Amino acid sequence: MRFLPVSLTVLIVELKDLDETLALFASLEAEPVNGIVDIVPAARTLMIRFRPEILTAEGLAATISTRDRSAKIAPSDMLVEIPVVYDGEDLDDVAALTGLSVSEVIERHTASEFTVAFCGFAPGFGYLVGGDPALQVPRRQSPRTKIPAGSVALAGAFSGVYPQASPGGWQIIGTTPLKMWDLTRDPPALFQPGYRVRFFDLAKRPQSVVVPGRAEPISTGTTASDAATTITITAAPMPALVQDLGRFGQAGQGVSSSGALDQGAFRAANRIVGNPLEAPCLEITLGGFAFEISGPTVMAVTGAPCPIVIRNKAGRNIAAEGYQPISLEAGDTVSLGFATRGARSYLAFRGGLDVAPVLGSASTDTLAVVGPAPVSVGAVLAMGNGEHRLSPVSLTESPAFVCPAPGEIVTLDVVMGPRSDWFTERGIETLSSQVYEVTPQSNRVGIRLSGPEALERKDKAELPSEGTATGAIQVPHSGQPVLFLADHPLTGGYPVIGTVAEYHLDLAGQIPVNAKIQFRPITRFAEIEPDRA
Repeated sequence: MRFLPVSLTVLIVELKDLDETLALFASLEAEPVNGIVDIVPAARTLMIRFRPEILTAEGLAATISTRDRSAKIAPSDMLVEIPVVYDGEDLDDVAALTGLSVSEVIERHTASEFTVAFCGFAPGFGYLVGGDPALQVPRRQSPRTKIPAGSVALAGAFSGVYPQASPGGWQIIGTTPLKMWDLTRDPPALFQPGYRVRFFDLAKRPQSVVVPGRAEPISTGTTASDAATTITITAAPMPALVQDLGRFGQAGQGVSSSGALDQGAFRAANRIVGNPLEAPCLEITLGGFAFEISGPTVMAVTGAPCPIVIRNKAGRNIAAEGYQPISLEAGDTVSLGFATRGARSYLAFRGGLDVAPVLGSASTDTLAVVGPAPVSVGAVLAMGNGEHRLSPVSLTESPAFVCPAPGEIVTLDVVMGPRSDWFTERGIETLSSQVYEVTPQSNRVGIRLSGPEALERKDKAELPSEGTATGAIQVPHSGQPVLFLADHPLTGGYPVIGTVAEYHLDLAGQIPVNAKIQFRPITRFAEIEPDRA
């Protein structure tokens, strides 16, 4: 058993194999350790987030090291059959990598019975084990930016199905019409840990498929009455997103926390209007947003600075400032100019937005496609009343930092690990010595970076999928890193050389395209030694 640092509040427990990993996970679920916030199981690891005010990493390692890891997890009686059209764009490559013909690849895949070992990467994505060893193939050298929903794929010892369109590096061999993740189903994920799974070829056995689960409609929209104050969106060059502090406790279904990228600015917006800190706000990317309001309220704009102009019913334009409470009246039209610094502004209204939570949160997760729909032109959002929890407005808020502008260099502190030892000394030195450019492919899932020199690895071995934290610097085979943000996949199969320190995550969320990043390691990589005192 090894204990590897991820960040100042997260560590990875590396174990011998999947059976040992699942046994330890079951033990920690049955007898929880006070101070553990969340656990993400994977192929040979558990990623554990803990409260540093309760636990130290060394003390947690000592506690975990005493747990029984020999118990076997009984498989489920549930069998799920997945229809597949074997038309994947990597099918020929898989045949070449395995030395099989395309028809033999299909025959071996459909002849296997798989078991859902754990869920991760994205909601409803089950990691399936037990397939034919001849079908074990490496991931692609560089992940695709978008893989279609329903894609059936292989990577290492695993098979799986992509529930939504998402980035990914697995080898695609086919597609299925089944929805792997459906919020109208209970549970939403078709694959649950322990389920048995078989694939069949629709070309040879066309038939209807019964999907297990109970259909229960779940609302994802607003719930306010007709009497509520509303805003009607009149301009949105990029759709705004409803966000709160995040969605926690859903790792077992493969759902990450999501939430506002600049949580300091988000909290400030709510304090300014007297809301609870977790009240839903709008996250606006790069400005240019406008709306008309139907009744009186108080609003605030924080985060990326942008000009604010209010046009009242009399046609008079009034300029307003960010980080201040702004009074609005019925018929006012508010326009936010384009942000010249930073990437995301936060728009809060007194009483919050009346949005129905999904899986315990109002956050919109762009990778998982969970939460309220993106807010575009013509959308109408209602205000909440918040009558029992409102506070006086705050007049003393200010930005925690100056938002970066395109072309500027931003320095981010990094905790080295958990897989720094997969890289050469030159690779580690390159991470901190060169400056990376933020590419246009960046979004809430992650910042895709381009540097003059690829990060050099010691070998090209495949990393079994393991948990990833917000701020993880994941390095695919191309050697050009990706910095994971709040909507990142829960698990990934490329090594993480280091993780941005928690206190710099808000700053990372404000870095615009064409800005530059320099990483500054604040620790040297070393395994965590259990505290035996």
